[in-house]
Amino acid sequence: MSEPTHDVVIVGGGHNGLTAAAYLALAGKSVILLERDDHVGGAAISAEAFPGVDARLSRYSYLVSLLPQRIIDELGLSIELARRRYSSYTPNPADTTGGLLVDRGDDAATRTSFDRVGAGDDFEPWNAFYRDTETLAMALFPTVCEPLPTRSEARRLVGDDKVWDQFIERPLGTAITERFANDLVRGVVATDGLIGTFTSLNDLSLDANRCFLYHVIGNETGDWDVPIGGMGAVTGALENAARQAGTRIVTGAQVTSVSPDGEVRYRRGDVERVVVGRHVLSGVAPWVLQGLLAAAAGNGPDSAPVPSPAPAIEKPEGAQVKVNLLLTRLPRLRDPSVSPEAAFGGTFHINETFSQLEGAWDQSVRGVIPDLLPCEIYCHSLTDPSILSPELVAAGAQTLTVFGLHAPNRWLSDENNDATRARLQAAVLASLNSVLAEPIEDLLLTDAEGNPCVETKTTLDLEHALNLPGGNIFHGPLDWPFLDDDEPKDTPAERWGVATAHPRILICGAGARRGGGVSGIGGHNAAMAVLEDA
Repeated sequence: MSEPTHDVVIVGGGHNGLTAAAYLALAGKSVILLERDDHVGGAAISAEAFPGVDARLSRYSYLVSLLPQRIIDELGLSIELARRRYSSYTPNPADTTGGLLVDRGDDAATRTSFDRVGAGDDFEPWNAFYRDTETLAMALFPTVCEPLPTRSEARRLVGDDKVWDQFIERPLGTAITERFANDLVRGVVATDGLIGTFTSLNDLSLDANRCFLYHVIGNETGDWDVPIGGMGAVTGALENAARQAGTRIVTGAQVTSVSPDGEVRYRRGDVERVVVGRHVLSGVAPWVLQGLLAAAAGNGPDSAPVPSPAPAIEKPEGAQVKVNLLLTRLPRLRDPSVSPEAAFGGTFHINETFSQLEGAWDQSVRGVIPDLLPCEIYCHSLTDPSILSPELVAAGAQTLTVFGLHAPNRWLSDENNDATRARLQAAVLASLNSVLAEPIEDLLLTDAEGNPCVETKTTLDLEHALNLPGGNIFHGPLDWPFLDDDEPKDTPAERWGVATAHPRILICGAGARRGGGVSGIGGHNAAMAVLEDA
């Protein structure tokens, strides 16, 4: 076995890899971080998406909820997160001249809005439901930067068997349909179980439950905030912290193999290099790491199989389409009771009633793009105009980020990606136009080449650009933030939820036990496991 060249080698320079690097370098470890791109940040970056247009969009990820204040404080990160007054607006598909506006600054106005869409009887259950999610958040979020509790310990922390059973033991769709009568209200609640997750709300796998849980526990409130300066400001602060602590960051470094004894081979330009870590932290998806380990074992595509000490990881699947738009102004609504500024000031849900979500999932499973694709919209520039040039701000320009659900990667191939991207973009725009008073196409700015400012990213685009297998934004299926009572917790890596089959190799990215979202939790916990092991 080669002598270590570094205490820690980190594969992948996403926000989790940077978080781990900062903690470990601050603790006095020698750390090298290898990133295949020419910049760090992974999916959490800001970029000028349209040639000649001075707008820096959060191109892939866009809001922050799960980044613990603890990490911000301990690493001294200069990050500003802005709270949005409005939680959501959802047009009524049955009559788009009305919709549900949830205004966190005016409880009476929210009640009136429930009445307006015929959901007055659901207003009090709504408040009670989210008091229950607050119970979950206050009990479980403080544990995410600590060793994993067991299921029994987590249940005791929640302290309410009814809450636990509704959200942890039974399908999310059951809790929603039992507690709410209105189809639109049910859908607004349900969407948090489907972001980046391809499933039915009633599926016994409880995939929707795990997705929902991470969407409602962030920083004990579940609020999703806008990063001032764009998502690149978050990873920029993490990069500064890692560099100032002494991390060596190497970009343009394509890792080609990782061995169980800590040897990492990478290619930079035409030169192949080798580094060896006492620990290797993997910020890439577990499925990608599996391929790097196979390459080190001589199990490349032209080699005979080499037995693995762990079951093979299946390639994950993403199920979303992301569309970025830059508009001359916000579009007019068919609903005269709500201003565009209020409607787009929170999460704008489109064609996301409970029955529409389930119907769209059923169509997607059958290989059909839903008639009206369920979508949700975020307008970064309303809360944070700093991502736009002063000229764009003065002209009234606005950004929109659209996240379309139930667009699974199984539809895509290298041969049909361009055509399917065009079909999905058309489906997203058609879904938007079904609730607007004017075509969204008429409001698009044009770039320096005269093209409309609209950019669409399929799951296959994410795989190519970000090395996300199947375009899965969570690197794979989400896990509960606790261990089952009989799961092993003998090693630091197991206790922190970052273990692999190889003791020297840990998961530090979104594929960690409490990964997913822009949180830094995977990076923090891998660093803690290394320090505890040392």
